[in-house]
Amino acid sequence: MKNIREYENLHIALWLLKDTCWVSGWRVAGMVMIIPTLAVAIHIAWKSRKNIADLFHNIAVCLWITANAIWMTGEFFYNDATRPIAMIFFAAGIIVVAFYYIIHFPKRKKEEMVEVN
Repeated sequence: MKNIREYENLHIALWLLKDTCWVSGWRVAGMVMIIPTLAVAIHIAWKSRKNIADLFHNIAVCLWITANAIWMTGEFFYNDATRPIAMIFFAAGIIVVAFYYIIHFPKRKKEEMVEVN
């Protein structure tokens, strides 16, 4: 990939394909699509590790996809019994983003204000 933006666009396509398999009831294809979708999300998070804002948001995306995959697996094979487990990962993603906006974002804004003055 030339740049991270193209890679992110690929990730969106993989995610849409995974979710299309889910809503279409294509169990095998949906389960297979978890692997590249989550792998690309993890790789994007790793590549973004030098930018704290991007890192926190990309970790939240990884948690969201994990939750999404657990929920899909539950619907496919466990009569939707995995939804409470998926909720843990959704909540973890919210916590990661909240932590960024409560702790890191104000620090960054404060530092930017100091630089301007």
